[in-house]
Amino acid sequence: MDHQNVHRLTLDSREIILIGTAHISRESADLVDRVITEEKPDVVCVELCKARFEAIKQKDKWQEMDIVKVIRENRTALLLSQLLMMSLQKKIAERFNINPGEDMLRAISRAAESGAEVVLADREIRVTLLRTWRMMGLWSKMKFLSDMILSLFIGENITEENIEELKQHDVLDLALKSIGEKLPELKTTLIDERDQFLACSIRNSQGRKIVAVVGAGHIPGIIEKIGKEIDIDEINTIPPRSFWARFFGWGFSAAILSLFVAGFFYSGGRTSIHMMLSWSVITAICATIGAMMLLAHPFTILASALSAPIATLHPLIATGWVAGLTEATFRKPQVRDFLDLKDDITTVKGFFRNRITRILILVVVVNLTTSIGTFVAIPVMMKYFL
Repeated sequence: MDHQNVHRLTLDSREIILIGTAHISRESADLVDRVITEEKPDVVCVELCKARFEAIKQKDKWQEMDIVKVIRENRTALLLSQLLMMSLQKKIAERFNINPGEDMLRAISRAAESGAEVVLADREIRVTLLRTWRMMGLWSKMKFLSDMILSLFIGENITEENIEELKQHDVLDLALKSIGEKLPELKTTLIDERDQFLACSIRNSQGRKIVAVVGAGHIPGIIEKIGKEIDIDEINTIPPRSFWARFFGWGFSAAILSLFVAGFFYSGGRTSIHMMLSWSVITAICATIGAMMLLAHPFTILASALSAPIATLHPLIATGWVAGLTEATFRKPQVRDFLDLKDDITTVKGFFRNRITRILILVVVVNLTTSIGTFVAIPVMMKYFL
């Protein structure tokens, strides 16, 4: 079949047919259907990992989520990012009456009918997002999350022409591009590394004829990389926090404690006490503001205020985590919240009404306002040395 989004390659006497799709285009889903039906391949590779496959296949998968475990494992920002990207994709898909990932589901369905092996060829989404997060600086992380939250307000004025433009980009890349200026860190981990991973998965698939269904934005990268050596372990490993990131956490705490000690030796115990009170009051007020902005439970507001002065001095504790765990205890998400999650993430009102997403946003906001409090408190404490 000749089509601008169908590319044929020959590698080691095997025929590889690449289909470039827009994951929310009905035309793309129909194209996948026709190619697999006509070509009858031995293997069908799809741009999905196990987690993303389960997400589009099992609509009630969210009911198994443990929000407390998410907070304790420090995966709040990761999950919130996933939900925000899903929100944008779902809004666009609903506007044009097609299920997100329909092209992939069609590929899997036709493969099953023809007896072809199905290969989930993409890197795990958790690895992709964690590599992205670890490689971003503080400012990039703040900009990333703010742009993601702004994505809740867009999607209403998308036209059919815009949908056709999606065929030039991967869905995750497009979601990020739509909410702000693309960051270099995002392109490397979301696009370039996945091009390599997909190329390796397709090349290593067993079969004389292979059909691979991927986002059209990945096609040039796959064609370039499929015949080259790829260090798959390097791009499939979650990097540890950098030495400087770990050092900054403990170093910042040590610096603040040193100010308290310096205040004691420089101006006496009264000055040191005043400095500690200033630190406690300012960080507590900022944490309280963050919790109140989300209309948190009174005990959550209290827990945020009480934990802020201590959590800001301990790099292994975050005030937002305390707020999130307290809120999850007193306003535990109900079954209805899990059932409504897939619809609630498409609107601003739903995002703040649903207890799951509201807790996730609470953690991020309280951490942000508390961090602001630390930068406000430092110059206030320095005045005691003047």
